[in-house]
Amino acid sequence: MASSKARSATRRAAPKRRARAAPAGSRGLAPAQCRLAEVPPEAREASERIRTEGGELLGAYRDPLGGQPLLLAMLPIERVAPTPFQRDVSEMHERRLAGVIDRIGLFLDPIIAVTAPREGFWTPNGGHRLAAMRRLGARAITALVVPRREVAWQILALNTEKAHTLRERASEVLRIYRGLLEEDSARPESAFAFYLEEASLVTLGLAYEARPRFSGGAYHPVLRRLQAFVDEPLAKAFAAHERHAQLLLDTDDRVSEVVAKLKARGLASPYLRAFVVARINPLRWSRGEPPSLAEVLRTMRERAARFDVERVRQEDLAAAGGPPEEPEAG
Repeated sequence: MASSKARSATRRAAPKRRARAAPAGSRGLAPAQCRLAEVPPEAREASERIRTEGGELLGAYRDPLGGQPLLLAMLPIERVAPTPFQRDVSEMHERRLAGVIDRIGLFLDPIIAVTAPREGFWTPNGGHRLAAMRRLGARAITALVVPRREVAWQILALNTEKAHTLRERASEVLRIYRGLLEEDSARPESAFAFYLEEASLVTLGLAYEARPRFSGGAYHPVLRRLQAFVDEPLAKAFAAHERHAQLLLDTDDRVSEVVAKLKARGLASPYLRAFVVARINPLRWSRGEPPSLAEVLRTMRERAARFDVERVRQEDLAAAGGPPEEPEAG
């Protein structure tokens, strides 16, 4: 029989492979191959949108790495908006950027744009630049228009400056999900796993939306273990996330009652909620195939209702860890 250390090692996640450096000059197109004399068929819809929205197409070329067609255009600034599923613009960053652009007197960093579902354009990468140019009263903005709208989700998924807190990550994923629903709710949820990162973040996003002070970190390990993207249509999968979010909030109501009783007994710790959630978690010692998320949340809710606060000592809390209570969203 393998030792516990050996079994632990096999469960450990394999290290991520780093992309090997390709031989110099071995991929993509040469400069002359990137030039396009005319807009190719796969980019004509985007080209027509530029024209009908009052923009000006400046040129077309193929991306030097993947060979995909791209359009360089001047767009009316009022016809461009950030994608509806990304973080809000920081006013401080917007002001600073506007000041720099104004001092230089040149707008040198085109935004990335895709066609919006019905009219106008979305920018998944350029929200602050767009806001800064609006602050300066600009009439037009330089844009690199990508004919494939799904690139908007890919850019957000790969954005190295994306949100880092669990609340922000879950909120962004929920915004992306709603954008996907609006476009075509019949597509399978599993097709968008790359953009959405974790199925659990959709449920947590709904919980945070309903309750800004929700302490999602205490429940995240349970949701992450039991939730996965499904092959069901987005609309049906989203309805399941909504049901799970409501169960999660109901469970948290019972947990909050326990936390209040512990505090009334004079017990203090930033990890009170995580301590209670760990104690009522039926997965704590389980082996084999776990129950469904709905079953686990119902069990946790029932256990919280029966929780005996008299048996908890301060030294029990001292050994507890996990995420502390989250501050109220500003």
